[in-house]
Amino acid sequence: MPSITAVNLAHLHLLLNHVPTVGSVVALGLLLVALVRRDEALKHAGLEVLFVIAVLTLPVYMSGVAAHQKLRNRPELSDDAIRIHQDAALAGFAVTEFAGFVAWIALWQSRRRGRAARGLVPAVTLLSIVALTLMARAATLGGEIRHPEILTDLSAGAAASAGDPERFLTTAISMYMVDSPWAWPAAETVHFLGLSLSFGVLLAVNLRILGVMKKVAFADLHRLLPWGMLGFGANLITGMLFFIGQPKQYIDSAPFYWKVVFLMIAGANFLYLTVFKKAWANRGDVGAGGPGGNIGWDSSPADKAMAVSSIVAWLAVLYAGRMLPFIGHAF
Repeated sequence: MPSITAVNLAHLHLLLNHVPTVGSVVALGLLLVALVRRDEALKHAGLEVLFVIAVLTLPVYMSGVAAHQKLRNRPELSDDAIRIHQDAALAGFAVTEFAGFVAWIALWQSRRRGRAARGLVPAVTLLSIVALTLMARAATLGGEIRHPEILTDLSAGAAASAGDPERFLTTAISMYMVDSPWAWPAAETVHFLGLSLSFGVLLAVNLRILGVMKKVAFADLHRLLPWGMLGFGANLITGMLFFIGQPKQYIDSAPFYWKVVFLMIAGANFLYLTVFKKAWANRGDVGAGGPGGNIGWDSSPADKAMAVSSIVAWLAVLYAGRMLPFIGHAF
């Protein structure tokens, strides 16, 4: 009889696993129509949807890995089929996250310069097509875990030749992270630097929204956001290496799930600061504040609420990450 945790994780994954495929179809459709019609507003909508899908794909992948760890010993399930699905999901996850990152860059450039660099939106569209293809394959392989009657020739051949678990990509990454004398410490260093960079940039921007540093133009701080996103990306990559390396340490730890939730809130803050016009209202780039603008500018209650939620979310991320070895007894 499976544990309640196993059932919950499997059900959570079943609830979320359509988000990347359906969401990618929506984002891709918006981008294609926008490119044909040359509609900037529609183009921005497609980029925003793609970034949101990239953020939501994080719990989709993690819940799948967690469900595998909980259900892997059940005799009616093929461990090879699950590992094949997991490798396909990792490829789709990686491309989706990269597409979301490039989409955010396009949105940021549009906010700063009026439009994204030439070729950037077509590149995002191409990445979306690749991500959708990979996610569709992962979804097909996932369905075959419980339904061997729809097993494709490609999946059957892969399962038959798998044999050794070390031949799977996720297993190879896990073994390298654990066995290498420098991989885990190096990733920890990059993880800490990325966290410091991301939190530092967002803290400065959000404090400015809350009324601190009024002599500093909001537009000047806003141009630092790509550095914060770079740190966020470094955190995501190294964090996934940790998770793939030792998934059992994380899936039984309550602070880990809270950390993922608050990281998604932090991702929403990046999007809000980039696309919502309220944060840019009366910024006066060459107006009242002189060249540099918006000196003395006062933000709206909605901006302040988002700023507070972002700061609280990052403090929660820091706390949850620090408490991983002490709460939940997973480490």
